Amino acid sequence: MKRTAQLFIVALFAGAFTLGAYKLFLEKKSNKIVLEAQDTPFVATSIGTSAKGAGINEVDFTLAAEKTVNAVVHVKNMTLGKSAPNSLFDLFSYGSEGSQRPQVGTGSGVIISPDGYIVTNNHVIARSSELEVTLNNNRSYEAKVVGADEASDIALLKIEAEDDLPFLAFGDSDNAKIGEWVLAVGNPFNLTSTVTAGIVSAKARSLGRNQSFIQTDAAVNPGNSGGALVNTNGDLIGINTAITSRTGSYVGYSFAVPSNIAKKVVDDLLEFGNVQKGILGVGTVLRESRQALELGIDEIEGVYVSRVEEDSGAEKAGIQEGDIIKKVDNVKIRKFSELTGYLSAKRPKDKVDVTVDRNGKLVTLPVTLMKNQTIQVPVMGFVVKNLSKQDKKQFKLDEGVKITAVPEGYSSYNLEGKVIVKLDDQDISDIEDAKKAFSNVSRYGRTSITLIDENGERERLIFQ
Repeated sequence: MKRTAQLFIVALFAGAFTLGAYKLFLEKKSNKIVLEAQDTPFVATSIGTSAKGAGINEVDFTLAAEKTVNAVVHVKNMTLGKSAPNSLFDLFSYGSEGSQRPQVGTGSGVIISPDGYIVTNNHVIARSSELEVTLNNNRSYEAKVVGADEASDIALLKIEAEDDLPFLAFGDSDNAKIGEWVLAVGNPFNLTSTVTAGIVSAKARSLGRNQSFIQTDAAVNPGNSGGALVNTNGDLIGINTAITSRTGSYVGYSFAVPSNIAKKVVDDLLEFGNVQKGILGVGTVLRESRQALELGIDEIEGVYVSRVEEDSGAEKAGIQEGDIIKKVDNVKIRKFSELTGYLSAKRPKDKVDVTVDRNGKLVTLPVTLMKNQTIQVPVMGFVVKNLSKQDKKQFKLDEGVKITAVPEGYSSYNLEGKVIVKLDDQDISDIEDAKKAFSNVSRYGRTSITLIDENGERERLIFQ
């Protein structure tokens, strides 16, 4: 035992001597000296840190998660779909289309009031025959649809709970910054609420539907649709809606309807039963189009006005074809999706200040937004508008819709400028009538359209 202790002490001293000799004689110095007379190749920099800290390890997500998870719910959509006949009995009983079979779809939703109003996506509840909402505490309730808007993909549900529910209030999505940390909270597989983190990757992102989305890299999967996008303060700044993926699963990008748009849709559904859209009344040219290249506007910053709608707020305010919209109120406009995104939170009769570049000079014009007077009808794709006072006088009509544009396939029929007064046996008085009537047109059936031309002559065309 004594000999062992002596050997240990000798080994300890030998190791210390060896380390000291290495440090003194063999280790290379890593110091670098830059003389004052030398052209210094280095630039002194200071890296600013956010109030939350220098990086992800210093950002606290727990507060936002605690405020959010109990306000996010699981939405189950039961629909009846037709399946192909599996036997001769099914064929004789139900025909070639088969029998109706229950189908289940799922998504998420966000409670926005203590009395049980829930916002989700329209596609989550579409064609539902029955809706069930499950809270984060696993209690389930039957839900009813208060209203829905297909254009914004927002729907409003209502459940009747015994007690006040935890809820999230809408934040201001206009204040969201690119690079800001966000959480995506959903209930995708009825596993109770799930939280993922990312940053705001872009704002006013368009997916080809004239919409304006917040883009984030927080992981979002199909069942997250209708869930909450919140900042690190727990403010609701978006409703998660879509992903871009070839596989159908998350691959890096997801999109949310900004809270300012979702709130406006919800308020409209509660107050009016439908969405009130304030329309500026201008048309534009896509930057990537051949027309944009020909006009030399493919690289402009702003929205080029290619058309001003008749009797619109833009026309009355003096906006002209060829103007470039640079700003609305105090919001800078760089592309069309930013314009539509800002106006989506407005109603008819709201007033906005539109700043345009007119031949190199900035002009600010006050515009009163108006109710939409123009739509593109389903199936056939005609662009039609309500009759103006001038139209009614010219055509000697009180009701009908005027065709302002047609798809290429109908260009040979000379339809532009004529008024549709009847589709099959249904009278058409305005664009709402036209939208409903054309939505029932079959692509494979026979359709009759009754028109009045500018000379007051009536004609009837049959398409099949």
